[in-house]
Amino acid sequence: MTIPGPVESVEPVVRTAAGAVRGRVEDGLAVFRAIPFAEPPVGAGRFAAPAPVRPWDGTRDAYAFGPPPPQDLGIAGPVGPPPGGDDWLTANVWTPEPGPAARRPVMVWIYGGAYRIGHSGSPGYDARRIAADGDLVVVTFNYRVGMEGFAHIEGAPANRGLLDQVAALEWVRDNIAAFGGDPGRVTVFGESAGAGSVAALLAMPSAAGLFGRAIAQSVPGTYFSPELARDIGTALAAEAGLRPTVADLAAVAPEQLVKAGQALAPKMPGRVDRWGQAAPTVTPYAPVVDGEVLPVTPWRALASGASRDVDLVVGHNRDENRLFTMLAGKLGMIGEERAGAALRLYAPGGEAAYRAAFPDLSPNDLYERVQTDWLFGMPSLHLAEAHLAGGGRAHVYELTWPAPAHGGALGACHALDVPLLFGTFAADLGALLFAGAEPSPEALALSSRFRSSWTAFARTGDPGWPAYDTQRRLVQVLDAEPVVTPYPEEASRRLWEGREFPALPLAGQDA
Repeated sequence: MTIPGPVESVEPVVRTAAGAVRGRVEDGLAVFRAIPFAEPPVGAGRFAAPAPVRPWDGTRDAYAFGPPPPQDLGIAGPVGPPPGGDDWLTANVWTPEPGPAARRPVMVWIYGGAYRIGHSGSPGYDARRIAADGDLVVVTFNYRVGMEGFAHIEGAPANRGLLDQVAALEWVRDNIAAFGGDPGRVTVFGESAGAGSVAALLAMPSAAGLFGRAIAQSVPGTYFSPELARDIGTALAAEAGLRPTVADLAAVAPEQLVKAGQALAPKMPGRVDRWGQAAPTVTPYAPVVDGEVLPVTPWRALASGASRDVDLVVGHNRDENRLFTMLAGKLGMIGEERAGAALRLYAPGGEAAYRAAFPDLSPNDLYERVQTDWLFGMPSLHLAEAHLAGGGRAHVYELTWPAPAHGGALGACHALDVPLLFGTFAADLGALLFAGAEPSPEALALSSRFRSSWTAFARTGDPGWPAYDTQRRLVQVLDAEPVVTPYPEEASRRLWEGREFPALPLAGQDA
């Protein structure tokens, strides 16, 4: 692609509202990294809502990704002070043609990671293929995770990570035209906790009008009630020997609070009696239905007509939970005792109803089925149905193509859609799910199909298959041979029909 105008130089310059930034031309795209969209949330801004970025003089180099927010970087590196300083709240832009004349559609990616890990500089989120294949502008950005972004802290606003996302979308609204994007054609898209964030944004008054289309890939059903969030926040602070207050925690280095979260997570399964369904997830963070930032759950908000004018694509993977049993070293090894416990905790209508609906499944497969249904499958399907009930339009998909790793035993597991969408088969989870092998022609074709559908939706509102309705229930099944068919998981759908996904309660509290 030939990029006209000033971008033909090696280092294109764009002026934002806060100052000029200098990027680079890479593979025919102008790429700008680590553009601040808010002030660093440190010092007096620690645990506060994001503050507008202060203007700068001169031209800021936008060559390298900014530092990730404090987190357990896991396979990416050890816990410690974030590299490169504390400027966590930055955005990155891939664009075919900077300048206000281009007016291309814009896609804004929100990463997942259980609300406790994730950063936009991850190699798995290299957006060049999406921008190039779709001839549009792609934005990725960082938001606070873990205790910094989601823990309940007295004296701090709830859902600080979601507030960061709103600030990033406001930055897109105010600045993306200079990068060749159309602020009136913005699509948010995200996976896992990123999809939970997309669902939350659809329900948040502060996000209204900042995007016109949304794609939610594997929406988790986990949103905390204030009581549960407060109790888990107290336990998190206690791991650091502190109270859950801004006064106590703001004086502690971020990496110490990361360690507190690491210490609490493995203890969570032992607290089912108090934390209920949230406990086995070993994830002490989630958006809080606080009545203000997030007034009600996304399902309730959409059913009442919130965001009815926003077009929605939502879906899930057939075998979501297998990623987690694989990471726990238990793939294919779940026995009757553990399966029964999961059914009793999660199955709507009780354990017997699930066993009757799936009489031929082994204990291992029953465990995988109910976990997948509870955490991702049914929350995703019900989000589409709630949107329809509120007057909106939704397209539904299911990914059924199996990951190549482990001889296909992972099936269409959680996060497989990410390397397929971005085409990043050798990075991050892509390297794990594709076993380090070169992608097959089948994988490359499905990857291209993902990008063409997602970018077509961003451009026109039509991903290439019919909208979902509650009569035909047509969905796009994404496999080696993609087909449109009635929703494949009908037995699960019937079991969950009419069930709500309330904010998770504290034991003894009403949902």
